Amino acid sequence: MVAEILKKSFDQYYEAPIKVWKKFASLCLLVEFKKDEVVKESNTTAKYGYFLLEGSVGLFVWKENNPICTDLFLEYNFFADDASLFSGKPSPIEIISLEKTKMLRMSKANIDELQKTPMGSLLFFEGEKKTNLEKQNQQIDSMTLTAEERYNNLMKKKPELLQRVSQKHIASYLGITPQSLSRIRKKSQ
Repeated sequence: MVAEILKKSFDQYYEAPIKVWKKFASLCLLVEFKKDEVVKESNTTAKYGYFLLEGSVGLFVWKENNPICTDLFLEYNFFADDASLFSGKPSPIEIISLEKTKMLRMSKANIDELQKTPMGSLLFFEGEKKTNLEKQNQQIDSMTLTAEERYNNLMKKKPELLQRVSQKHIASYLGITPQSLSRIRKKSQ
C-alpha cells in the first residue's frame, strides 16, 4: 500500500514501475510525531529524508528568538533539510510537525544506496528538479508580488494549508505579520 502511495504521488513527475517504489519503501522506517514535536533540530546535521503520509510539517529558521517559516508540507510530499543532508554539515533549519504526523523516514545511507541505482538516481534528479523550481518560484513571488497577491496564490494553490496550519506560520511563510494576514483575509472574504 505504501508503495502505491509513493508511486501515485510521484507519477506526475516521472512514472516509475511499482517495483521501484517497493524497493524505496523497504528502505524506509515508519515514524510518528506529535503536534509541535521537533523532527530535526536547528544547527544539527540532517540524517534523514522524509515522505509525509499524514499531517503537516514546517521548515523554520530562527531569527531573534522568532521562528521564520521557509516551507510548509502536507501529505504525500517528500521533504528534508536538503542543504544539510547532502552537504553533511549542520544547518539552521529546524523541522517541526505542525499536526500529528506519520511519515516514512529514510536514512542518508539508504538514500545514497538508492541513488547509486539508475532508477533511483533518476527519481532523485526529478524530485530535486521539482523542488528547485518550486523554491525559485517562491523566491520570485516573495520579491515581486504584494502580500495580498502571495496570499491569493496560496489560496489557489494550497487552500488546505490555510485550513490546517496556524495563522502565525502562514503569515511567516508569506513574509508578513499575523496582523497583516488578518487584514488580508478579512479583505478577501
